[in-house]
Amino acid sequence: MPDITFINLVNWVAASAMIFGGVVPFIPQYLDIRKSRNADGFSLFVCLTLLIANILRIMFWFGKHFELPLLAQSFIMVVTMMALVELCVRVKRETEIVSAKQRRFLGKSKYFQLKLRK
Repeated sequence: MPDITFINLVNWVAASAMIFGGVVPFIPQYLDIRKSRNADGFSLFVCLTLLIANILRIMFWFGKHFELPLLAQSFIMVVTMMALVELCVRVKRETEIVSAKQRRFLGKSKYFQLKLRK
């Protein structure tokens, strides 16, 4: 049975914090978007940037191995960013469909009819 020492415990806690620390700030953002059904304050460019960075880090690992907690962090960040993108796209699509019903064709507007009469 492995001997659990204080150093091993600290290493395990540090590795866990490294793996999940990058995801923690996005959890309240995800919950807020899901609750409010409004993704206007969140930029999808943040997700794009983090997706590219983490995918490149995963690809780099195949050429030169680095610490496994960093690799695990990259996989978790990719899953998290994909979940955020999916939620934002779904919420924006729902709000766009609602606002699209409120639009009218230009040919039926009073402004367009007045221009034709002149």
